[in-house]
Amino acid sequence: MHFGWALAGALLLSSMCVSAAPIQELRLLAEHPVDGMRGGNLSGLALCGNELWTVSDRDDDQIYRLNTGNKVWQAETVHIDVPPVPDSGLPWGISSRTWAASFVRGGDLDFEGITCDNAGNRFIVSEAHAAVLQVPPQGPASWLKISPMLVKEARASGMLLHFNALFEGLAINPAGDQIWLVAERERRGLLTIKRQQTVWDCDGACVLLSEAGVEMQPPQFPKARAVTRDFADLSLFNGKLFTLERNAFEICRRDAVTAKVEQCWSFAEDALQPQRQYPQAYGLAEALVVDAQGAWIGIDNNEGVRADGEKRPIIWRFAAPDGGWSAKP
Repeated sequence: MHFGWALAGALLLSSMCVSAAPIQELRLLAEHPVDGMRGGNLSGLALCGNELWTVSDRDDDQIYRLNTGNKVWQAETVHIDVPPVPDSGLPWGISSRTWAASFVRGGDLDFEGITCDNAGNRFIVSEAHAAVLQVPPQGPASWLKISPMLVKEARASGMLLHFNALFEGLAINPAGDQIWLVAERERRGLLTIKRQQTVWDCDGACVLLSEAGVEMQPPQFPKARAVTRDFADLSLFNGKLFTLERNAFEICRRDAVTAKVEQCWSFAEDALQPQRQYPQAYGLAEALVVDAQGAWIGIDNNEGVRADGEKRPIIWRFAAPDGGWSAKP
């Protein structure tokens, strides 16, 4: 009897191993150091028309348009006047730690992601305040009026409970009326809000995914170990969500309604070549844009120096996978 159960279990495990498709490695096409970011710490990327934009989590009063004409890209400053931040419903304990940290590292708002709609509006997520700033092509910046249900539901699902582990990235649909946000870690998750009459609110449930646990770093990582599952950014392409899974060194395609994983691709092989390694014991990819030809991945090196001596932020260009981003495994 016991032998029968053991044999059945072994056969099931064998069939699972056989059917699991090996994860495809993305191919690195180019890498671009970025000059001109006052605070360094590149933390988000957006493709607005034909222009790439970025933000730093150390700068509260400016964002950057990237001049991509040469191998070394130049960050061109665009000043923004940011109005007072609305109350998002975060508890006093987290807000007070954020306020204190701003004096040490600089940057009270902690911009962690940027995205654009078809009208050219840029939307920037403030991790420190769980808020989203809209920067139109013309006119003043303003904070979105977001229902407190977003933070309430997130916290009820186990997210947004820890300092510096809040919203880490966002994506918006081309029409500009639905936003997806990723919660970074402990627990990580995916949430969405839609624009109503005057307020951005949950359309049904805000929380699409809430997930805990750990996963192994890729074998190319020095002294690879099990680390907390996390999200570092989010991109919307062809109606699908693409999550930047920083510690796993993967990009995963997910259903935009259920957040269910459909397929993942690794960028570890090229990203973890000896000359590109950093002394930090975790992944540093912070920014993601997916398009038809490939993916842009931005590195926030936290002022750390790479093995080859490079200390500027880096943006990598990876080719799209064989068969494109919509191909089935």
